[in-house]
Amino acid sequence: MEQLHDLRVSRIIRLPSPRALKEMLPVGEQVANTVTAGRREVERILTGKDAKMLVIVGPCSIHDVDAALEYAEKLAVLRSELQQDLCIMMRVYFEKPRTTVGWKGFINDPHLDDTYDIEHGLFHARKLLLEINDMGLPAATEFLDPITPQYVADVVSWAAIGARTIESQTHRQMASGLSMPVGFKNSTDGRINVAVDAIRSAMHPHSFLGIDQEGHSSVITTKGNPFGHLVLRGGEKPNYDAESIADAESWIEKAGLQPSLLVDCSHANSGKKHERQLTVWENILKQKSEGNQSIVGVMIESNIYCGNQPFPEDPEKLRYGVSITDECLSWEETERMLRKGAEVMRTLGH
Repeated sequence: MEQLHDLRVSRIIRLPSPRALKEMLPVGEQVANTVTAGRREVERILTGKDAKMLVIVGPCSIHDVDAALEYAEKLAVLRSELQQDLCIMMRVYFEKPRTTVGWKGFINDPHLDDTYDIEHGLFHARKLLLEINDMGLPAATEFLDPITPQYVADVVSWAAIGARTIESQTHRQMASGLSMPVGFKNSTDGRINVAVDAIRSAMHPHSFLGIDQEGHSSVITTKGNPFGHLVLRGGEKPNYDAESIADAESWIEKAGLQPSLLVDCSHANSGKKHERQLTVWENILKQKSEGNQSIVGVMIESNIYCGNQPFPEDPEKLRYGVSITDECLSWEETERMLRKGAEVMRTLGH
């Protein structure tokens, strides 16, 4: 009989189960405290019980663990210093969605050479998250593959569903079972309604196919996630200005949801030019100073050094601390931004 399955599959490699990876890289008390405190702080901000501004800041994508740790050490110090006014979390993104093709991120291709050593990627992604949390710095990430959360979600305090997957039922179901608050980005063309639909969907229980901690195919039944919220990342035009914010508030309120939203200073809001993130940040601070209550946080793409560099490239030739995906602000620019933001929040008497 002619073969009927796997006709276009070249290989299948079995991975360790989520439980096995967690036994190799267990969560200690300090890490558990950081993750839990980070999640609770975001929940209080989203529900208006804490007036601090949430700041998700860090590299567009992680490709160099050493550089990520150096950045985290700097950010952990700043988080501690500004914690009365800002809730700072590190952006630790391991998965990159692609419109067509390209590098899919550290978990998928950690060696940057198309060898797709996913077992290595998962191990070192989890290890890095543990090390960052051990510094007292909560971590934020985007979940793209629905299996990934079983390996690393226990050490993540905030998660995003991206603009390219916002209409995916798979991702809405996944978000309904995640243990942390989840931000839903508007679509790449700027539509708000699909993100609001996603928030509403994720609030409800779902049952779907997934894997358990042993890696076995299972029916996953969720309780629903009450801490979904909107992230404005721009579309065919930026959407961080006061008029766009008011429009987003209207969509949220029509859905019967609390108008709590984050503004992404990068992506379409900055035209993917790193220096324009400063313009978005200034505008958000101005709106906060004028009394806006719905903007509760921002996202900022930042690295040790500014800009980005061409990739694919020989990994040995890559410049240390420079993004290989979207342009990022330098550490010095980031520190100035956040210090100014903390000053503004302090003057508001939150």
